[in-house]
Amino acid sequence: MGTVKITRDDFSIDKVCREIQTPGTGGIVTFLGVVRGEEGERRTTSMKVESYVEMAERELGSLREKAIDQYGLEDMSIIHRVGTLSAGENIVMISAAGPHREECFDAARFIIDEIKRAVPIWKKEISSEGERWVEGEH
Repeated sequence: MGTVKITRDDFSIDKVCREIQTPGTGGIVTFLGVVRGEEGERRTTSMKVESYVEMAERELGSLREKAIDQYGLEDMSIIHRVGTLSAGENIVMISAAGPHREECFDAARFIIDEIKRAVPIWKKEISSEGERWVEGEH
């Protein structure tokens, strides 16, 4: 059974994928966002992720249901971490299970775009150049 969760803890990609697989599943698409360590000459050492947890989970739940209905998915999980994360650590995981790959890819893209656009989650990047709040970048 799929889930929506804001957590300080890391997650198991395999476990989440097993939980959303059903007899009707023909494919599972997973998007995994990680803290980027280098971008050009900037070296990120860590990222502080904050959220209005109750509101964010409510919004993610609504987005999950919309994606399941709109894309004909079997199930979906969305997990987003908060706290101080080091370069290379997992930030967000979106897993979409459905009968066909195309719908799963479309649903995962829809969710990550909506997280960046409308879900109350904020990221501050700490790098060799100082600190900066990260806007909803794609």
